Amino acid sequence: MRPVVVEPYNPQWPLHFSQIASELINTLQDVDILRIEHVGSTSVPFLAAKPIIDVDIVILPPSLESVISALTASGYTYLGEVGIPDRHTFRKVSAVPDRNLYLCIEGSASLRNHLCVRELLRRDEALREEYARVKMELFARGLDMDEYCEGKNEILQKILERAGMGEREREEIKKANTRSLEDI
Repeated sequence: MRPVVVEPYNPQWPLHFSQIASELINTLQDVDILRIEHVGSTSVPFLAAKPIIDVDIVILPPSLESVISALTASGYTYLGEVGIPDRHTFRKVSAVPDRNLYLCIEGSASLRNHLCVRELLRRDEALREEYARVKMELFARGLDMDEYCEGKNEILQKILERAGMGEREREEIKKANTRSLEDI
């Protein structure tokens, strides 16, 4: 596997998200979605991150099949839930900017995870800096995606606990973080 790349915060990341969101709004204009969220480390100002924009399309369950159909018709490959309930993963080969696209059910643990981490790290500068330091240390070690995700588990558990997520949900998230998309 190739090593993970982590970069200092890039102020272009929110603009990249806006571009992706515009494309998705156009693609999904005939189906019901609730909203499109910029999540992951690129959504947190001043946080080092992998230069990949994480996007959550939030829906209610009745829209699932129609949204999957619209995304696959526009060139995305549907990968399924990949072990994370209520979070459907998509890839688009050679998409620019690079992205991870998730279709999340409103109220799901996966969506709460993404939103809680984002909001807490936007508010808590000390915790954001601690998280960035861990990520940069892992990057400096030349780890692959699985090792990188495993290495972040301790700090992510701390972030999720501070964000108010329960022990059961944190354990589910920890298990999910030990499996990377590179294995799919």
